[in-house]
Amino acid sequence: MSETVRWGILGAANFAKTQMGPAIHMAKGAELAALATSSADKAEGFRAFAPSIRVHDSYDALLADPAIDAVYIPLPNHLHVDWTIRALEAGKHVLCEKPLTLAAPEFDRVIAARDRTGLLAAEAYMIVHHPQFIRAREIVQSGGIGTLRHVDTVFTYFNDDLGNIRNQKDAGGGGLPDIGVYTFGSARFVTGQEPERIDHARIDYENGVDVFASVSAQFPGFTYTAVVSTRMSARQEISFHGDTGLLRITCPFNTDVHDIARLVLDDGSTTVTTERFPGVNQYVLQVENFGRSIREGAAYPCPLEFSRGTQAMMDMVFDAGGRP
Repeated sequence: MSETVRWGILGAANFAKTQMGPAIHMAKGAELAALATSSADKAEGFRAFAPSIRVHDSYDALLADPAIDAVYIPLPNHLHVDWTIRALEAGKHVLCEKPLTLAAPEFDRVIAARDRTGLLAAEAYMIVHHPQFIRAREIVQSGGIGTLRHVDTVFTYFNDDLGNIRNQKDAGGGGLPDIGVYTFGSARFVTGQEPERIDHARIDYENGVDVFASVSAQFPGFTYTAVVSTRMSARQEISFHGDTGLLRITCPFNTDVHDIARLVLDDGSTTVTTERFPGVNQYVLQVENFGRSIREGAAYPCPLEFSRGTQAMMDMVFDAGGRP
């Protein structure tokens, strides 16, 4: 294929307009070429930064467009699996918003479609592309904090708008599907370990969706805790606590929005080292890595098998905490 991956977006979601659409437009080796929406007003929001974008009035029409190589899918959660498979079968590479599925076994259908078509499919899990997480993994796995004993994660924000799909059960809403993937997946990515069991899970529900979860778990080499909520003021942080040091990521997820990306390493004696990553756009890096994998066959940093593992942990938490 050409050196430029030609992208289409299925649906004019606000996140696609404000984050992923601009990221595709800015990424090296990528062109935002098409959008599927029946709303002329929503299409204008994309034309503001991509004036030449083609607009299709249906998702199927975009998938039939021979000038599109890859699609980004920002649809409501419950539609992700079916449209990912349909896009693969239409000959398009697929980057689908998280959570790609709502249960780990559903990943097997997507993995089978990926293998059958020979195309790249991945969950849009942007944090693993950010250099702060790559650096954190290097520090932890090289023994930079000694033997890891405990990981603590927090991700909260406030959203009680019942019209928002994150608060709608039928659309696959809830705090854990929306942001639990970050608290769980980040620990798995940095440590390279998988949970052995969930020791405790308290989950509070409103209108059939989880709005608060407190979790404790056991990994092979460390204990783990997490707080995830869509009914608390905004907070996000991860700490990796070893026997000789402590590593904190103070803005792990919404970098340059919640705060500046920053690692703080306390070596346990008198030295505290701060590493900052200003101006890094993890969405652009995600698009560029996706394109590199298509063009060059490079290993993609977040394969479906990794995302399946995060969903499997989420399933364990729901099983332990109870479903509505």
